[in-house]
Amino acid sequence: MPLLIIAFGVALQVYLTYKKISPFLSLLIVAIIVGLLLGIHPSELVVSIEKGVGSTLSGLALIICLGAVLGKILEVSGAINQITSNLIKNFGQRHVQWAVLLTGFLVGLPLYYNAGFIILVPLVFSVARRTGLPLLYIAIPAAASLSATHCFLPPHPGPVVLANAFKADLGLTLVYGVIVVIPIVIIAGPFLGRILKNIGATSNSNSFLAQPIEPANPPSPFASFIVALMPVMLISLAVVVDTFSSSEGVTCSIIRFFGNPTIALLTSVLLAVYFLGTRRGIGISTVMKWLTEGINGIAMILLIITAGGVLKEVLIYSGTGEYITSFSSQWHIHPLLFAWMTTALLRVALGSATVAGLTAAGIVSPLINNGQVSPELMVLAVGAGSVFCSHINDTGFWMFKEFFNLSLKQTFMSWTVMESLISVLGLLGILALQQFI
Repeated sequence: MPLLIIAFGVALQVYLTYKKISPFLSLLIVAIIVGLLLGIHPSELVVSIEKGVGSTLSGLALIICLGAVLGKILEVSGAINQITSNLIKNFGQRHVQWAVLLTGFLVGLPLYYNAGFIILVPLVFSVARRTGLPLLYIAIPAAASLSATHCFLPPHPGPVVLANAFKADLGLTLVYGVIVVIPIVIIAGPFLGRILKNIGATSNSNSFLAQPIEPANPPSPFASFIVALMPVMLISLAVVVDTFSSSEGVTCSIIRFFGNPTIALLTSVLLAVYFLGTRRGIGISTVMKWLTEGINGIAMILLIITAGGVLKEVLIYSGTGEYITSFSSQWHIHPLLFAWMTTALLRVALGSATVAGLTAAGIVSPLINNGQVSPELMVLAVGAGSVFCSHINDTGFWMFKEFFNLSLKQTFMSWTVMESLISVLGLLGILALQQFI
């Protein structure tokens, strides 16, 4: 019976999504209805909802807001343009795909996919125009790196949300994610781009055809790179210290402190405010306006994440955890494969990678509580499933189609193939990585 109720909840979420109901409202509605059907007393259900809000926001609010602020400052200050120009100049036309791939990583780490895509579109058109190369030859590596960061790499908000839900170590998740991501983006980026380059992508009237507007006094390339990479460097350094040293000395304590994701992002934001803002003569009021714009841009996303946390808490509170765990065991499905399959099905049905991941987190989190699998790998498995088979119910599908003036068939042959390849390769990489940890 619990499985049927959960299936009904998923079907209801699909229906409400089809009816264009905001995911924030639909997830809350589904959580309440599913909770009541699972036998939770109304007064206890209210407590469960409040607990879900608190537990979700307590670990995420600052990280997501700081990441959004950092991304906005990098964008508006011209740092992204500096990073892009220097990568292309140093890599040269022959290796321009790798330059675009690395740019996608740097842009994608602090930003949600749609925001990162909008930033990279002018770059793709500019590079294609300057080099005479096919659009998809350039676009596929950029899109692949954005998707990979979206589902695998903290401090991107997606993996951070899942790490919080599964109580995974964010630093280890980053390290494991990098190991999995490197071969994936090589295959789904430059290699796939070479295969798909002859698909006839063209610019349309809505595309950004001109070179992105740069400030009169853009930041230095060194400052741009350092600020963009600072969160990853600080978090990674803390992981290295935790892995190879048990010392509680002053130096190790300082590294661990600044390696905390919240502190790492706060440090990066403060550096960005100074080096990309006030040091260049930009008034503090203008920089604070950028900060406000960055937070405004993710307000609804934060609410959707919170509602997903409510659904997760309701499923846990109802006691369905043991049932889900036993279901996985009876069918002899590997927990990581079960998590990937569940998320992939939700992704196909719902369209939104974020909503699919949040919904799956509530369903599969009991598999972690009994110690069957590493929570860090579970984060990656759900992340991989969340990008499977993007099609007409996904905003990313339509953005890619319209910006590159593709037909539906061409979009399926390029965008959907790329997303599915990232998902399947991600699952294979995660299952392989499990053998060594």
